[in-house]
Amino acid sequence: MQRFNTLLKHPELNARTQETQAAQKIWEAIVPDYLAKFSRASSIKNKQLNIYADNSVVAAKIKLLSPSLLIQLQKQVCEVTAIRVKVQVKSSPQPKLKTPRKLTPAAVSSLKELSVKLTGTALGDALNKLYKSAD
Repeated sequence: MQRFNTLLKHPELNARTQETQAAQKIWEAIVPDYLAKFSRASSIKNKQLNIYADNSVVAAKIKLLSPSLLIQLQKQVCEVTAIRVKVQVKSSPQPKLKTPRKLTPAAVSSLKELSVKLTGTALGDALNKLYKSAD
C-alpha cells in the first residue's frame, strides 16, 4: 500500500491529473449537454484537444461540430487548432442472472387444492399448470 500512495503523490501524475481536469472543464463549457454525457476530454497537447467518445455515433457528431467547437475554444483564449476524437467504449457489467425460485411442498399442495376448487375457470386452469410445473 505504501508504494501505491507514493505513486499517487508523484509530481508528474499530479500534473497530468490537473491537466486532464482543466481540459475536461473547458470541454464541458463548450460542448452541448447531450454530448458531454457521452464524452470526456483527455488532454491538450501540441495545440490539439484529445476527446474520448463512448461510441462511434457520439464521435461522428463531435467531428461534425468540431469547426464550431474550435471557434468557441478560441473565444475562450485556448490555443487549440484541432480536436482529435477517439472512441473508447465503456465496458458494462454483465447482468446478474436471476436464480429460479422453487415453491415449497406446502405451497404446491395449496395450489393444487385451490386449482381443484376453481376447476373449469381460467384461474383454475392457470393454477393447475403452475402447480404441475412446480413438481
